[in-house]
Amino acid sequence: MTHHPRHEPPQPAGRAGGHSAGGDPSAGRRPLPEPADVDPAVLGALLLRHGWRRRGGAPGRYGRWTPPGPDTGTSLLVPENPENPENPENPENGAFPDSEDLLGEALQALARSTAPGAREVLLSLAVPSDEVRWWRDVPGGQAGVTAWTVEEQLRTAARRMLLAGALATRARAGYHGARHRRAAAALLETVLVAAADGGAHLAAFLPVGTARPLAVRLHQALHAAREAVDYRRATGGMDAFDAAVEAGVSRELTEALIALVRGTEGARVGIAWAPAAGVPDDGAASTEPVEFSPGDLPVLREAGTRYLSAEPSVPVRITGTVVRMRRSQPRGEGSVRLHVIAGADVPHVRLTLGEEDYRVAGHAHLVGLPVRVHGRLESRGGFRRLTAAGGVVPVQVEEAERDRLLKELQENLDFFEEACGGDGTA
Repeated sequence: MTHHPRHEPPQPAGRAGGHSAGGDPSAGRRPLPEPADVDPAVLGALLLRHGWRRRGGAPGRYGRWTPPGPDTGTSLLVPENPENPENPENPENGAFPDSEDLLGEALQALARSTAPGAREVLLSLAVPSDEVRWWRDVPGGQAGVTAWTVEEQLRTAARRMLLAGALATRARAGYHGARHRRAAAALLETVLVAAADGGAHLAAFLPVGTARPLAVRLHQALHAAREAVDYRRATGGMDAFDAAVEAGVSRELTEALIALVRGTEGARVGIAWAPAAGVPDDGAASTEPVEFSPGDLPVLREAGTRYLSAEPSVPVRITGTVVRMRRSQPRGEGSVRLHVIAGADVPHVRLTLGEEDYRVAGHAHLVGLPVRVHGRLESRGGFRRLTAAGGVVPVQVEEAERDRLLKELQENLDFFEEACGGDGTA
């Protein structure tokens, strides 16, 4: 997520690490939608969602909309229906003859407006998007003293929650660890984030074409988490959290909720479906915000611990390239770090190999070949370590790929020292 002053256009969410990466660099300067492509009903629904009010107009022809807040004299004329191209002058079709002109003027007025939500309405018209909104009830303090940290806390919690939802679209697990991170981060590349309102409110826009599965999964997971917390507080049982995994609840989501609620008097998360796309087939029509309070924190922490301890290790057969080798003695077992090519959805794994397997791994690397190894991917440490590893064999690759690997070896001559010995661990 990138940082920008209030009322600036939404910006790419970027990768989970917090830096904007990829996405459309001109996303904040998107051209206005073509009036002919705008459905007046969708525009009206978006204006209503963002607090605008209809105040008169010619019934069946056009409506006059004014922004939230005190009356500033600003208003938009929005036609009720698009023109009928076959007979635009026919009043029986309920269309206003100049509807496209009115829509063009309304879009231009929104682009110039400083009213809250004006830019967000334009964004949702240009790119039909489901909206995720976070609200935090932050205790008041001295003006300007805590605003920076409070806003950072909100952005961090929101980013972690979106990542948890993206992970749940890849697999159902109580604890994902390092698994599926690359695919989840790629899904977030299309998400746009609006300016935060002093650390109390933040909005994200999930394009229907690419990120609707994320919006649906997050909506289901939040409601399942709320129900599981209520069940725990009412009965003392944690069984509901086990069932909630299928809805997308995980340790990553509970940690995101803890980060959102901590330091507040309460927090809410709401998801609203794109009017242009309607309610998804597997999504609920109700989009009432889900609320969490400081009293929920002990239960969320307990659930996170439960998920971490319950997630089993996974038997895998991994193909990867050796990127580091170390052992404390000239002979015997040694530590190896692999860049994973196939077999597990993690970027790297660490493993300890016996002397013979260590030798095979070293030789394969020296001639530019990846290796295949079997073992168990351990949940402890976030699925980054392979235990009971063995059966290392070189894997043949195409000539072009082998040349690339050999070039990497030549550019990293320090590897020879590490492969031959030295202190440390992988």
